[in-house]
Amino acid sequence: MHAMVASIVAFWCGAVPFAQMMARWRAGVDLRRVGTGTVSGTGLYRVAGFGPLAVAGVCDVAKGTVGPLVAGDRPALAAVCGGLAVAGHNWSPFLRGAGGRGISPALGALGVVAWPGAAVLLLGLAVGRALHATALVSFLADLALVPVTALTHGAAGALAGACVAVPMLVKRVLGNAPPAVRGPRTYLHRLVFDHDPVAG
Repeated sequence: MHAMVASIVAFWCGAVPFAQMMARWRAGVDLRRVGTGTVSGTGLYRVAGFGPLAVAGVCDVAKGTVGPLVAGDRPALAAVCGGLAVAGHNWSPFLRGAGGRGISPALGALGVVAWPGAAVLLLGLAVGRALHATALVSFLADLALVPVTALTHGAAGALAGACVAVPMLVKRVLGNAPPAVRGPRTYLHRLVFDHDPVAG
């Protein structure tokens, strides 16, 4: 029963779309209708500025901690709850299946379960921004999660890294809509660069 409660709490807390709520409140904008259609901090910043981004960002990180904290001293359950929070964020029922890329709730979840994984994600974001290659470097950071968390926290850490990495990688492949041209090249390009290849 405890595992079921923790899992449900993790998913539904993860599903709360703070970026969308802030965009609606401060700018009257539906993030699903602007830019790439991703309900993300980047989209929120573009329509509402830094203040709303900071508030939503803190809330998105915090919601990733709830499930693992409810799981308590059960590392495997905490790892699964972290992954469920990311999945709820990426495919929120409140947004009819739309959502973000899951990095913020993953930071929160890993901060509770295997903090070096959160450091890897933050480093990936920082280096990616500096190199103007955020999508690519974030992909490499996602791939590094399991080995790094396994090295620092053993099998439980590896599970935590895998549980948050899988929904983040799947979201990159699925995107916000089916691609215009389907095929292995398109989906591989989405996985690595988080967008469809340019036609031509």
